[in-house]
Amino acid sequence: MNIKFLATLSLFVIFFCCKQKQETNLPDNKDENISQDITEKDLSKLNYIEFTLDEKTAKAIADWNEYNELQTIATNVKKGDLSYFDNDEDPIKVLIKNSKQTIPNAVNTEPTLARITALETKLYKLENLSNLSTTSKKELTESIREFLESFSNLNFQMNKKLEKDSQNIEKP
Repeated sequence: MNIKFLATLSLFVIFFCCKQKQETNLPDNKDENISQDITEKDLSKLNYIEFTLDEKTAKAIADWNEYNELQTIATNVKKGDLSYFDNDEDPIKVLIKNSKQTIPNAVNTEPTLARITALETKLYKLENLSNLSTTSKKELTESIREFLESFSNLNFQMNKKLEKDSQNIEKP
C-alpha cells in the first residue's frame, strides 16, 4: 500500500510541476535598444577636451582637402548625423590613404601620422557600431566621443608641431 501511495503522490507532484509556466530570466534590453538615434543634445553632454586649429596651423593646412573632409565628418557627427557611414563602399580607407599621401610638409611628422592612424581606427569602430542594429545608444555615444577625441588630438598634434617650429631658441 505504501508503494502505491508514494507512486501516486510522485506522479501527482510531477504532473503539477510540469504544468507551471517556466520563467525566463532574460535581461531587459528594452531601455537600451529603444532608440539608437543620437541627438545633438546627447552629444553636447560628452566629456572630452576639444582642440581647434591655431591660426598658423589653419593657414599651413588650408589646401589639405582630406583634412577638410575629416573636419566636415567631425562636424556632422557632433550634430548626430552619421549618414557618412551608411555608404556601401569603403570611403574611410580612401580618405585616410589620401590624407597620409597629401599631408602638408609643415605638419608631416611621425606623431601626426600616428594620430591619423588612431583616427582611422576610431572611424572604423564608429562605422561598424553605427551600422549594427544591436548597438546600444550608450555604446554608440562612447564611440562618437572616442572619434571626436582622436580628431581633437590630431588638431593638438599639428598645433604643437607648428608651435615648436616657430620657437627660435639660440644656443650659447
